[in-house]
Amino acid sequence: MFPLRRNRRLRTTSALRALVRETIITPNDFLVPLFVVEGKGVKDEIASMPNYFRYSLDLLEHEVKSLWALGLKSVLLFVKVPDNLKDNIGTEALNQDGLMQRAIKTVKNVCPDMLVMTDVALDPYSVYGHDGIIENGEIINDDTAAFLAEMSVSHAKAGADFVAPSDMMDGRILTIREALENEGLINTGIMSYSAKYASAFYGPFRDALDSAPVDLIDIPKDKKTYQMDFGNRFEAIRETEMDINEGADIVMVKPGLCYLDIVRDIKNAVEVPVAVYQVSGEYAMLKAAAEKGWLDHDAVMMEQVTSIKRAGADIIGSYFAKDVVKLIS
Repeated sequence: MFPLRRNRRLRTTSALRALVRETIITPNDFLVPLFVVEGKGVKDEIASMPNYFRYSLDLLEHEVKSLWALGLKSVLLFVKVPDNLKDNIGTEALNQDGLMQRAIKTVKNVCPDMLVMTDVALDPYSVYGHDGIIENGEIINDDTAAFLAEMSVSHAKAGADFVAPSDMMDGRILTIREALENEGLINTGIMSYSAKYASAFYGPFRDALDSAPVDLIDIPKDKKTYQMDFGNRFEAIRETEMDINEGADIVMVKPGLCYLDIVRDIKNAVEVPVAVYQVSGEYAMLKAAAEKGWLDHDAVMMEQVTSIKRAGADIIGSYFAKDVVKLIS
């Protein structure tokens, strides 16, 4: 007897497959990371991230306009801080005329409707490349959280719509939320890196910002005392629920592809938007394999971002954002 139901009927043509597709990628899915440097006329390609660049503020204007024209409406700003401005406590991060603060204003001036999120962490400003203040060879949690709150207020006053603490200090979301409220910045959102794993996929990003941890005696050589162990699953839900209770508006899982089980767990557990950061190592691997001719760049790229959304991501932070949107348009 022939089957009454033949599932292949819904796969017979590209038009029909598109009609019944469950997961659709659009420009509205993406948060675009942007790297900013001092100088003028600088568009500096990152060696380990082919076709991705650091921009000086004048060229940042052009890039933001280009993103908006493509329908990409949200950016996440990172700054490469000159070495002479780095110290152990992130002093430069509070400079109201600092690079991050000027970058925020630049984006808002050229494209007022662009949603601006900002990286809140000490590592770009730290002489040690860590996300926290170091005392006696340890990352000091509470002092770091207090400083991150000051940094968040500084970003918000410069015009940031959201601050995005990426440090994984305990209690920092509550500290930041209270600081914002106390300054009357009640509409500034917090996108928390809630489940950020101590991953080997971050290398190219640290190249981009020159923010890798230094290897010195009595200084932690990695970030495993504050970022999560990649063997842990249920801890991610605890971390995320705590951040929501402390005032996070959006929560994030980082990295992406190796953690899609975590994305689905969190999506099933919470009622706020879930972001995923498809990180630099994921980007670099595909670029390298495609350059060798081992993988079809565009096909794999689309499969990757679709898998992230299918797993439950409401927001995808991705270096592929422009490539994807150009392809699907």
